[in-house]
Amino acid sequence: ELLRAAHTARLAGLHRAEAAALRVVRGLRGARARHDGHRLADLAAALRELLLTAGLLASADPEPALIGTARRGYRPGDAGLRVHGVCREPVISATGYGGVVTHLVTDDGRWFTVADVKPGGPARARGAATAPVALGPAALNHAQLARGGLLITGATLSPDGRLGSGKGVRATPLTGLPWSSGPLAALFARPLTETVTDRLSTAHATDLEQSAQTRELICCDLMVVGATADHVLARQLLPAPTPTAPAAGPDDPQAGAGAAESGPLIRLVPANGHPDLAHTSNLRQLASRPGLRVRVVARLAPERAATLHPLAVGPVPDTEATLRLPAEWLGRADLGYDRLQGSHLPPRDTCPPVGTVPHAEADPLADSPLWRVRRLVELAVAGGRRAVAEPARDGDLRGDGVSLRRTGFRVAADLAEALTAEADRRTRDAFGRLADPDPDRYAWSWLATAVHLAHMERSLIQATWHPRHGVR
Repeated sequence: ELLRAAHTARLAGLHRAEAAALRVVRGLRGARARHDGHRLADLAAALRELLLTAGLLASADPEPALIGTARRGYRPGDAGLRVHGVCREPVISATGYGGVVTHLVTDDGRWFTVADVKPGGPARARGAATAPVALGPAALNHAQLARGGLLITGATLSPDGRLGSGKGVRATPLTGLPWSSGPLAALFARPLTETVTDRLSTAHATDLEQSAQTRELICCDLMVVGATADHVLARQLLPAPTPTAPAAGPDDPQAGAGAAESGPLIRLVPANGHPDLAHTSNLRQLASRPGLRVRVVARLAPERAATLHPLAVGPVPDTEATLRLPAEWLGRADLGYDRLQGSHLPPRDTCPPVGTVPHAEADPLADSPLWRVRRLVELAVAGGRRAVAEPARDGDLRGDGVSLRRTGFRVAADLAEALTAEADRRTRDAFGRLADPDPDRYAWSWLATAVHLAHMERSLIQATWHPRHGVR
């Protein structure tokens, strides 16, 4: 039925609805085949996107984005596009693909990528690190491009920032720039919390296409304060105070540390935990030097509280308590490929003391009872209508509703109760026989619950980047 619906949407020119239906089909096939990469949460999100898109189209919503695009074709780019290498990211997919993506930035701060991903898995990802770049006649590999640059004529660009390699593309290698100069230095000037707020506020949880905006890389300066569980703890580094700025008082927690670190406690989690890659071992090296100043290029983890997935690190200018990388690395280390050694770290006596390793700050998402609503939403996807109706019959939902209302999630409690009530609704015909329940009412009830849950989770995650403001 879903494939038929996808085909009907394609014939009607509703490309976004078609893509949403196909995502649900792939998710269902992955669940039935028990693929390692299958996640019930992803299937629930895909179903939410499909029902929301179909519902808005049925209500004659005039938003053009609901139509979607038939294909992501390449378009001509700037006449002379100058790009500078930032880092490499290894790719290992659950479907057997592997390779590398090199991230580039232009003089005006736009991000682009050059990808080399093919079937092959981990071995392909390792080998692609030094594979030639398929972009014009430029004799560069991905390792050189990540620390170099290109002047491209006849460039073709995809809507998601990929650089094309057509016949008319010509690329001339450029000398690489360190992260501390030129357009690369400007990437680290914007405050981290401001960047994250902008990403989370524009990437709506109910729109899978807009959520791709959160995958754009984030650049920041951090100070390592320790490690716990599977992640490194760090805080944002701010510029040193000016002579006219008020000095920190004796009771200020930043006093004695140069008032350099500020903001929430940030969790640095490996971007890929595969043992063939160096992410985990490199983060372990960074955690061994509390007080280390490090410049980080990372990807935001929108589903976790104050979490970044670092892809590359480099030294912070004008400080001794930072990395000391080989000259040929041009002031950066790709965490998936380059392996940090003890000689790359500063002496311990150059790193300022950070005191006791702090525990991770409270996670409002993990501590909230919204997991009860998520369990119900995912149960509807995995078990169907009858499984959702069971909590209402057994009285289990009453305790969930009390817990949700006691912590202020009254709307979530009402929606969960309405969903279970609708799932358990039974009607009879004129002869007293049980009739088929109305699928539309149940679908709308599930969609309302799922959309509200997604927005609440996104709001709580956004609040972790502003801990002083609290959560209302």
